[in-house]
This record gives sequence, structure tokens and C-alpha cells, in this order.
Amino acid sequence: MSTILHIDSSVRAIDNDNPSHNSLSKQIARQFVESWQETSSIDEYIYRDVGVHPPQFITQDWIGAVFTPQGKRTADQKRLLALSDTLIDELTRADIIVISTPMYNYGMPAQLKAWFDQIVRVNKTFDFDLKRGDFPLAPLLSGKTLVAIASCGEFGFEEPEIRAKSNHLMPHLRTLSRYLGVETMYEIVSEYQEFADDRHQASLTQAFEQAQSLALALAQSQQITHIDEQLV
Repeated sequence: MSTILHIDSSVRAIDNDNPSHNSLSKQIARQFVESWQETSSIDEYIYRDVGVHPPQFITQDWIGAVFTPQGKRTADQKRLLALSDTLIDELTRADIIVISTPMYNYGMPAQLKAWFDQIVRVNKTFDFDLKRGDFPLAPLLSGKTLVAIASCGEFGFEEPEIRAKSNHLMPHLRTLSRYLGVETMYEIVSEYQEFADDRHQASLTQAFEQAQSLALALAQSQQITHIDEQLV
């Protein structure tokens, strides 16, 4: 059994009249999904393009609704939380999470951050207990795999490379992934986009190949797990 939750977050479309405007992160993510389908079926595929259709930003009233006991929420408060409830339900059902994102100003797009803000929610995806001391937050979900796919205009964002201290995208995703219930995370990154040279083409080709090989490996692993569960 495999349920894939696929979140795209680039504001660019995957295909444009001018191919130079195409979203690379979305294209790599599509390669991952299509490669999975070539190897194994997907029991449920949930897709959201938050770059084109961004979630609402949270507000003071939204926060007030979150901290109001469920049985005491007004109709307006329930309406404010309806999208969050839907997004959390989609996350809960997923085994595999695919998030594609460009690097905007060295971090994630505001639209993707808005998606996280709707989902990382007390008593839904994490709980809070001061008995844990200085680390009172703990995730409520578990067992999920995240495939994080990113496209960067520059290069050298991982330690000990030259722009490691400017990378606020993947470290942020690694931190937040814990509250998605992620236990295993894979990262695929295409770099050099703004340089448009051979280095970019090589990096992009490698990213497509990584997406394909990772999809095949994970799909086969899911098949083996499903067979083992049937034999138990």
C-alpha cells in the first residue's frame, strides 16, 4: 500500500510557452512520481500546487480557534480551521511525502511556509508537555518518508561548501519534517540555474536521474513490505 502526498510550491508552471520559464523543481518531482508509477501502482495520490494555489496565511483569529477546545469552537472558528483540518488529513493518510520547492531568497517560498503553518498544529501534529523540560514539543505522527526536491539559482549550499551559511531551505525542511511524522528524508537538489552553463545542465541531469532511481528503490521497497505484511 502506498499513499503519496505531492506538494509543489514553485510559482512557475511546469510547462510554459517559453521553456526557460518552466519550473525545474516541479519537473523533477514529476519525474519521481512517473518513475514510481512505472514500477508500482500508487494506491492514493494526493496533489497540491501551493505555489499556484497558496493556502491562506494564519491569523490571530486562526490561532485563537486552534487554542479553543474543540467542543467550544464557534461556527466561524470551525470555518477558519477547515482548510487546516483537510491538509492535516491528507498528511495523515500519506506514507510518502514529496515536496518540490525552489530556493527563493535563500529559503522556502512563502506559499510553502503557509502550508506548513496550517499543518504544524498543537494537538494535531504535535503536542506540548512541560514535563519534557526544555524540549516540550513532540510529534504525534510517525513512519513517513519525505522526498525533498529543490532547485537553486546558485550553488554550494551544503557543508562545507561556499554558501552553506546561506542555506535556509533544506535545514528548515529538515527541522519541520519532524512534525510531519517523517523518519526518513531524501534530498535531491539541482543547482546553478542562474548560470545556465554546463554545470547547471550536469546538476539538472543528475537530479532527474536521482529522482528516477530513488522512486524505483522506494517503490520496490514498498512492494516488498506489502508482501511481507500479507505473509505475516
